[in-house]
Amino acid sequence: MIKLSKRLKACADLVREGSRLADVGCDHGYVPVYLVQSGKIRSAVACDIKEGPLSSCRSLVSDYSLGDKIKCVLSDGLKNVGESEADCILIAGMGGELISKILTECDYAKEKHIILNPMTHPELARKWLFENGFEIINDIIVHEDKHSYSVFDAEYSGEIKPYTDIDCFLGKINDYSDKRFFEHLLNYLGNKEKSGEDCSAVIGEIIRRCNNDNG
Repeated sequence: MIKLSKRLKACADLVREGSRLADVGCDHGYVPVYLVQSGKIRSAVACDIKEGPLSSCRSLVSDYSLGDKIKCVLSDGLKNVGESEADCILIAGMGGELISKILTECDYAKEKHIILNPMTHPELARKWLFENGFEIINDIIVHEDKHSYSVFDAEYSGEIKPYTDIDCFLGKINDYSDKRFFEHLLNYLGNKEKSGEDCSAVIGEIIRRCNNDNG
């Protein structure tokens, strides 16, 4: 049985039972192999823009004799993944700006359950969701190997609600116990302020919520 890192396990945990998964930027293919092995999903399309990582994915799929369940596709985002091949889209391991671009270029994204793990700028991925009528469902922080990561999922609601910078940076996070994540975020926002950008509202809200979490 494949063993996932904490970050990838958090992504896999948000995939729903019986789903057909499209894993964008699949790298070695650990998540789809794990989910098929566990019986949680029916099938998967593992796609990557580079042949090297996709080759590693093909080897892993072959090693576990899962070629009938997992299709490996060379693809720029979701361009070579058919709408009928998946009802859940996972995009992990890339920046929020690239994630937003991939979703923008996907005609059927609004029909799917979307799981995102931006390595940088999660606020840009959340902003895309807000601007395109999606509702964030779960919004969690995962700490692994001295780094903290955002993992969140969303569904299309069709309702485009007003949002603020606080919404983009904090989303629906309800656990503020990982102080390392918020210290890093406060440092990032502080540097933006030094460049002349007003981040005071977000900074104040982070401090307030972290203090409240301390009880």
